[in-house]
Amino acid sequence: MNIRITYNWLLDYLDTNADPYEIQKYLSLCGPSIERVEKIDDDYVFDIEITSNRVDTASVFGIALEAQAILPQFGKKAILRENPLKKYRFDLLPSNQAVAPLKINITDAVLCPRFTTIVLDVQVKDSPNLIKKRLQLCNIKSINNVIDISNYLMLSLGQPTHVFDYDKIEKQTMILRRSRKGEQIITLDKKLIVLPGDDIVIEDGARRLIDLCGIMGGLNSSVTEETKRIVLFVQNYDKTKIRRTSMLTGQRTVAATYFEKGLDSERVESTLVFGVELLKNHADAKIAASLKDIYINRYQTKQVCISNEDIKKIIGVDVAKEKVVSILERLGFFVQVENPASLRYVIDVPSFRSADVNIKEDIVEEVARVYGYFNLPNILQPCAYVEQPKETEQIFNYQSKIKHFLKNIGLHESLNYSMISEDLITKLQLDKNKHLKLANTISEEIKYLRLSLIPSLIRNIKENFGKKDILKFFEIAKVYYPKKGDLPDEIYKLGIAVNTDFYDLKGIIETLLKELNIVNYQVGQSNHHLLAPKMQAEIVINNQMAGFFGELKPEYKLTDSIKTDVFLAELDFQSLIEATKTVPVYRPINPYAVIKLDLTVKIGPDLTFAKIKNIAQQTASLLQQIEVIDLYRNSLTLRFYFSSNKRNITEEEAKKELKMIEQKLNHKTSIYLKPASNAKSI
Repeated sequence: MNIRITYNWLLDYLDTNADPYEIQKYLSLCGPSIERVEKIDDDYVFDIEITSNRVDTASVFGIALEAQAILPQFGKKAILRENPLKKYRFDLLPSNQAVAPLKINITDAVLCPRFTTIVLDVQVKDSPNLIKKRLQLCNIKSINNVIDISNYLMLSLGQPTHVFDYDKIEKQTMILRRSRKGEQIITLDKKLIVLPGDDIVIEDGARRLIDLCGIMGGLNSSVTEETKRIVLFVQNYDKTKIRRTSMLTGQRTVAATYFEKGLDSERVESTLVFGVELLKNHADAKIAASLKDIYINRYQTKQVCISNEDIKKIIGVDVAKEKVVSILERLGFFVQVENPASLRYVIDVPSFRSADVNIKEDIVEEVARVYGYFNLPNILQPCAYVEQPKETEQIFNYQSKIKHFLKNIGLHESLNYSMISEDLITKLQLDKNKHLKLANTISEEIKYLRLSLIPSLIRNIKENFGKKDILKFFEIAKVYYPKKGDLPDEIYKLGIAVNTDFYDLKGIIETLLKELNIVNYQVGQSNHHLLAPKMQAEIVINNQMAGFFGELKPEYKLTDSIKTDVFLAELDFQSLIEATKTVPVYRPINPYAVIKLDLTVKIGPDLTFAKIKNIAQQTASLLQQIEVIDLYRNSLTLRFYFSSNKRNITEEEAKKELKMIEQKLNHKTSIYLKPASNAKSI
């Protein structure tokens, strides 16, 4: 939250020779951040950011207290002219016989830790120019002297107050209670609010809601020009209730932003007495009924013990005793030196700091920030470096490299739980007994540790289908293989899932292998039960099975209601690491021309592209590369690249090489080849 206060208003509480811009600079270094200083007429307006744990600084007095501690560190005079928390006490109020009695009933003390009221005879009129001007500079509209004083109190001391028209409260009764769902109140801004229930409200003797507590009063009890008697009402509420009601009803008032952060119940007394004084001076107020103060759980002073050694140990600086005592006392703490020899202090925490100061480290923080973090030595403290196992660092580095590469070619990373559901295991006909079962699962969806990344990636495709036309996911994660009498083996896998086609998936895998400089690999037949028989293959790297890829069987798509094709791959991560060549092999660019020839072959069930490629490479000495450029039913169109690294070859030489490949294929296989005349030079 941010507040606006003026420089001249601050000088009511603070005697200082610091100008507004010096206050901005020094407080922003060591305390509340003053985001802007704006000169308006003969005054300056501070726009101050208040952190959630320091609502005690959300007032003119709160900033004055901070300035009193901080400015002297920069050689500036700063001392409080008066402390309203000590000055304004209940014993200043005269005891009056109740002319205008008021009945109070609090149904639950938890809702309102402190409830304080007093009835006053007043004259409603315009506010004095000083109050009116200060409020206007702080972006608060002036209404009349009574309402303006209520707002003035909030900015002065950081405690919101409210005033009711006493004569509009039926039967002069105020009952504070929890609201019921659906109850309604028309607030001062003339909005009808339907309450969600369990809100803090006040009703009068006619059971009318007259206040949505901590947020805004009711229109039916508002102060107007005709008002003769008021109830000055200062209180504290359960901050969680105020926050909830404010958010659910959309009523984000200034009062709500104060109450929802938790206010100091002790400050209620000073605020009410100061309010009575202002109303006496500017509204001719006279007490019409004695004070009512309902305060059940009074503040118990909190003590924190600390020594200079503690301070030095934490911030690395030996701060003089006088400096420590001065800083803390100027911030409002009471400091007693328990043992002068060991410089041990017993510190009483003021009530307005009880929410954020609890332990000695909190006290050290207060000393350090006012002393100045910029004054602390910038020496790195000694620390221990725990070297990670080489394998761990290696896996992390390769993971990072592969993740960045796959993202750059259009894949999205999936982050899935390491567990899957029994339902998914059943639908994919996996062996439930081979999966480790969690003994204390919190959900049926995460019941078994994964043996494969494939089930999770299938679910990713299903859940994201319809959000985008093309889906491409990958995941690098551990799978868990049970080990008898021991913890499971944790193996890293790379999983890929797309909804495009088989060859797109194959291309992703081959592109990744090329990026990792893995050249010694083969693509062969596989027999994975989740994949379609004629649309799957395995990856063999350095003569070791490293993974598989293919299309999910239609029956599994039907069982899991998947409405798109799914193509899956899973590779052993360690196999990729071991086969990767970190330094690529240099191959100079061939300066001679390349001749491309196409050939269409009709294949049978016993023949794969890998087999054709192997035969061709063993047969033709000028063959540089072979690739599939088209597939139609059982026919493959292949493109052969012929060249020499010593000279330019002719098209006739290339065709002769292709003819040798045809003859070898005819001799070793039962495939049908289209006539060589169909081959063409490109």
